[in-house]
Amino acid sequence: EQNIDLAKRVVEGDRDINEKEKEIETGCLRLILRQQPVAKDLRLVSAALKMITDMERIGDQAQDIAEITIRLEKQTYIKELVHIPQMAHETTKMLRSSIDAFVKRDIDYLVKVIQNDDIVDGLFNTIKDELVDIIIENIDHSEQAIDLLMIAKYLERIGDHSQNIAEWAYFAITGQHYSGPK
Repeated sequence: EQNIDLAKRVVEGDRDINEKEKEIETGCLRLILRQQPVAKDLRLVSAALKMITDMERIGDQAQDIAEITIRLEKQTYIKELVHIPQMAHETTKMLRSSIDAFVKRDIDYLVKVIQNDDIVDGLFNTIKDELVDIIIENIDHSEQAIDLLMIAKYLERIGDHSQNIAEWAYFAITGQHYSGPK
């Protein structure tokens, strides 16, 4: 469902996200230089630096989705949007869950978030197949199909970044990189 006002706020808010990333990076580096953390504390600061980069990239992809949404504002969709909203829901859930699990230091929850990326990847492949079929049936729909595919790809990348955040949180807590189910 299009929400143009929200899309415009997302586009405008990306600059704030970029500034926050710089502030947090500066704070982390200052902490490393002044406090010289070791072991667990250094892992935590290092993981935070990695996580903030993924969060900033999520902001960039959200901005890209918002810009396409604004561009599609007056168009009638070439198909009912079922899987894109599902994908948006799953990626939002992954991001929130990765942060929540990190705050709660819940390893099992982090592993679940990491594994949920397969759901998002599956939805992306379904959307891609549907849109290719639409283009084959009617080339006139190709421009919007490509826009919708780009939205799906950005959502898929948000899922990947959410997975990265969960993996860095896993590392910060356990001291080991996540290596898949045992």
